[in-house]
This record gives sequence, C-alpha cells and structure tokens, in this order.
Amino acid sequence: MELQNRKGPMSSRIVAASPAAIHDAAARLRAGELVAFPTETVYGLGADADNADAVRAIFTAKGRPADHPVIVHVANVADIDAWAREVPAVARRLAAAFWPGPLTLILPRAPGVLDVVTGGQDSVGLRVPSHPVARALLQDFARQGGRGIAAPSANRFGRISPTTAAHVADDLGDRVALIVDGGPCDVGIESTIVACLDAEMVLLRPGGIALDAITRELGHAPGAPDAAAPRASGTLAAHYAPRTPARTVAAAVLLHEIAQARGPVAVLAHTADAPAGFAGRWLRASRDPVAYAHDLYANLRTLDGAIAREILIEAVPTADAWLAIADRVTRAVHAEDDDRD
Repeated sequence: MELQNRKGPMSSRIVAASPAAIHDAAARLRAGELVAFPTETVYGLGADADNADAVRAIFTAKGRPADHPVIVHVANVADIDAWAREVPAVARRLAAAFWPGPLTLILPRAPGVLDVVTGGQDSVGLRVPSHPVARALLQDFARQGGRGIAAPSANRFGRISPTTAAHVADDLGDRVALIVDGGPCDVGIESTIVACLDAEMVLLRPGGIALDAITRELGHAPGAPDAAAPRASGTLAAHYAPRTPARTVAAAVLLHEIAQARGPVAVLAHTADAPAGFAGRWLRASRDPVAYAHDLYANLRTLDGAIAREILIEAVPTADAWLAIADRVTRAVHAEDDDRD
C-alpha cells in the first residue's frame, strides 16, 4: 500500500485508497478495529456494526455520549431489510430515488440490532453511500462476512467534521487503526436524515439531499420533528463547533463588528470584502450554496487555526438551498461549550 507523505505521528496510518488498502481496511473492521474512510459527505469512523465492543470503541475514540445513535452504512438498498423490521412504502420510495447518496433513513430496528448502535432506541439509521471508496469498502466487507459498518463522523465529539484524511488524523491521532484516503469529500456536509417510522416522514436533519428534492419526489414535504422524534446524529443544539468562539453576523453590520473587535478576528464571508488594513484572517466563501457547503468545514478549520479571539461568520441566506448550511452554522456557533459531535 502506498503511504501518503504527510509529516506528523499519524502519517503511517493514512493510506491511499487502492484495492489492497480497501481489502486491508475491511479485514481490520472484521477484526474489530476502527477504520476511517471517505464518504461523499464527510469522513466516517467505521466499526463492524455487529460487534458491540468495536462500536463502543467509536464512542471512546470520539468522546461520544452512549445514548447518541450511530448510522449504519450498507452496500445495497436491499440490505435495509436485514436491519429494519419494517420498511414503510415512503422509505422504499426515498431509497429508490436517492440511494446511493447522502440520505439517511431512520426505520424501526430489526431484532438483533445492537443497542449500542441505536442509542437504546427502537429505531436504526441506515444509509447507502455513493463515494466509490466507501462502496468498495462495504462490498469487500460484505465478502468477508460483514453486514454493515457503523460510522459517525471521524472527529472528536462536537467538533468540526472532517472532509479530508488529514482532518481525521489531526482529530483522532492514534485512536484509529487506519485512515483510507479518498481525497476531499464531494458534498462536504452530512447526510439528510429522514425518519420513516410509520406512514409519515419527519425531517430530523437537513443535509446533502435538498428538501425540495424530497418534496418533488413525494409530492409533499416531510414534517417537522416533535418531542417524540427519535434522537439522531448531528441534531444537538451545539455541534460542528470550532474551538475558537464563533458567531454569525449580518452582512450589513459585519464591518462595524470588525471595527469594534478588541482583538484579531477571523472572518468567513460570502458577499463582503475585507476592509482596507484588515489584520486578521479573511476567507471569502462561494455565493453558490453547493460550493459553500463543500468548503464549509475546511474553511472553519482554517479559521480555527488562525490566531484570533473570535470567528465571525457572515449570515447565510434563508432560501431552501441554504437550509443545511444554515443548520450547520447555527449549531457551530451555539454558545454552549461542551464535548460535541
């Protein structure tokens, strides 16, 4: 296997995606080890979803609360019947339309699905990813007798999600046995999560599949979650957070806020230009929501690494196309300081 030429103690754990590397990764998963791998959304920290000790190791590596469910990645649409005791018609229609792809379906769990996977709930999250490396890994894993790979984002709980292999190495160090490098993730934010626990569907998290695409497919939009909605990945109020304090600022007052700052600031803007003499770190993001989403986490990591007292994020539009981005930014700037995912 070809090793990436990266400096630092984790360089030997990053391997370029190749048939040999993927086969080794699948074997390591079957042996109970943790393997990070790319999906089209973000890099996942994978474990054999049928191995309780291996899945628990995910929680230990991430510092993740035990009641926070993880998503099971499977190779094919047909595999969901092994994990769900019931698949409502609306779920099958969504799977046919959007899998492989960045959509997670929450379904009634089948007997035998581990509590550690579901966070003790009577439901399980399932996804068929579209990234070629993820698909090859799942297929090799299946040939070795595996059924599904439990894989939340490959980062410390509550922090910025990883979209490159280097991000994973920086976050998890020697907590992961192997990192399969498939390059930067194409989508850059997590999957859309839809609960289909009966005839109705509920949007738990906006993501890589746009809300209007789901609405067009089914003829109506999913409902909003209520107090009875299941817990799901990435839905805590504080999430995706940089270590540097961050807040959103309307474009109209961004320059005023910078002028009033008591120390260096880092800025993520998409319409405003840096003022003359600006001494902090300024990143200009795309005005296109797809491109903005692709770069969001990498941009936040860059700004988090700057010497700044605060990160200012120019408020994003309220249009549906920006819904998932607004969700991530809102959670990233949440005031709580805890171990988040």
